[in-house]
Amino acid sequence: MTWQAIPAEESMPQMNKGDTCPIKEVKLLERQTSPPDYLTESELITLMEKHGIGTDASIPVHINNISVRNYVTVASGRRLIPTPLGIVLVHGYQKIDAELVLPRMRSAVEEQLNLIAHGHAEYQAVLQHALDIFKLKFAYFVQRIIGMDELFEVTFSSLADSGKALSRCGKCRRYMKFIQAKPSRLHCTQCDETYSLPQNGNIKLYKELKCPLDDFELVLWTTGTKGKCYPICPYCYNYPPFRDMRKGMGCNECTHPSCVYSLDASGVSPCVECENGILVLDETSGPKWKLACNKCNIVMKCFEDAHKVTVAGDDCEKCSSMLMTVDFNKAKNPLTDGSTQYTACLFCDPIFTSLCTDLRHARMTARRPPPRGGGRGRGRGRGRGRGKPPKDKMSQLAAYFV
Repeated sequence: MTWQAIPAEESMPQMNKGDTCPIKEVKLLERQTSPPDYLTESELITLMEKHGIGTDASIPVHINNISVRNYVTVASGRRLIPTPLGIVLVHGYQKIDAELVLPRMRSAVEEQLNLIAHGHAEYQAVLQHALDIFKLKFAYFVQRIIGMDELFEVTFSSLADSGKALSRCGKCRRYMKFIQAKPSRLHCTQCDETYSLPQNGNIKLYKELKCPLDDFELVLWTTGTKGKCYPICPYCYNYPPFRDMRKGMGCNECTHPSCVYSLDASGVSPCVECENGILVLDETSGPKWKLACNKCNIVMKCFEDAHKVTVAGDDCEKCSSMLMTVDFNKAKNPLTDGSTQYTACLFCDPIFTSLCTDLRHARMTARRPPPRGGGRGRGRGRGRGRGKPPKDKMSQLAAYFV
């Protein structure tokens, strides 16, 4: 306990083992430790020299730079007090790449420069080595920059005071606030938790429907009437519930076997453009119904003005795609027998293919998935697994887009 240390101007009397000392006073003191004081400029210079950072010429410039950039303020006694901006930057670097705030990173570069000065290393080799390291670190940092953005948002503005109530939290059943400023996210003030959302689109509530796994209300991510749209569970999006799922997957990629919003309930067939994607029915797109790939950006229009479109529980015997059930509008009913409901394959049935102009070429590009039980993940033996790639894919794609 340093606060109980004997001052330098005082000394302890010589004592030997077995000596007895009379007790003069006994009292109980309540004290509180205090954190170390802020560094002064001279103490910072001493630490930089100890770790081999900087030179006699560059050290004063460094101290001036962190003051000008508002990372620290200089108080009485030339003490350097970190600002909120400086603290957030350090915490952000520690969260993303801790080496960026440790002295050994700069010290290693200084050692390489000293080797050049003494003729023990080549300038170009050292330069290229440093560029390669920091290029990789820069790319790594950019991929995870959202972590820095979240720290800045929390520090410089209160999430509890920003945003608007959107959907209910599955833990406390209170409304979470939608923070529209990038990176857009949901924040629960009661649980003090933040949930990331897909970027570059619009977020809205999905009919107050709930995820069957965690009771969070679903939200819709959309890029507009002509783009993609799919539901998202905020909790599953950040904490994948199944091993074959990754962080950042929506309901159109969820492998839940019985959820009515999952891929197993809305997937139709393998994508006609990419290898791994599945065409998923957008159940919110009516009356201008469409299918969208859950991997690439392809969107296909189908069954315009139909009252209702759903994915049936059976697959096509010819191409293994899932059958679809359509309730047609009586004013635009293509059925000649007077009925309005029809179930068939989107790729093989002539009535369906004649109505879906975007899918006329999809019939020949649809790929047959592996045999039942032999696929992985999304297929589940029902026609939505990955199939064999077409022999001449480029020509088929060209035919599709013409």
